[in-house]
Amino acid sequence: MIIPTASDRIVIDSSGWVEYLGNGPKADRFAPYLESEAILLLPSIVVYEVHKKIYREQGKELADEFMSQAFSFHERLIPLTLELALLASKTSLAANLPMADAIIYATTHHHGAQLITSDAHFAHLPRVTLV
Repeated sequence: MIIPTASDRIVIDSSGWVEYLGNGPKADRFAPYLESEAILLLPSIVVYEVHKKIYREQGKELADEFMSQAFSFHERLIPLTLELALLASKTSLAANLPMADAIIYATTHHHGAQLITSDAHFAHLPRVTLV
C-alpha cells in the first residue's frame, strides 16, 4: 500500500516510531507510513531519540528490536553531515525549532522527503503531514 504524500520519500519523526513500536494511542495513525512501499529514510538523530526513549521506558528488548530495524536501513540511514548540520542550524533559527527537530526537518528537506509527525512544532512548515 502506498500512502499519498507530497513525495515518495518519507521521514517518520521520533514520536511516530515510539508510538508505533510501543503500541501507543497513535500507533495506528503511523502504521500505514511505516508499513508502506514509500522510501522510508531514517535520520541518525531519530535513532538516538527512539532508542533512548524506548530503552528507558519499555526496556532493552524493544530497543534492540528497533536497532535491528535501524541497521537494515543501510543507505537510507542518514548521518548528520557537516552540510546537514549547517542546514539544521539555519532551519532552527528560521523556524524556531529545537535542535533535534531542526536536524530532522533539515534532513527531510535536504532529501526531498515528506515528514510524518504528530509534533506540533512542525505544523507551520511545508512538506509536513501531521497525524
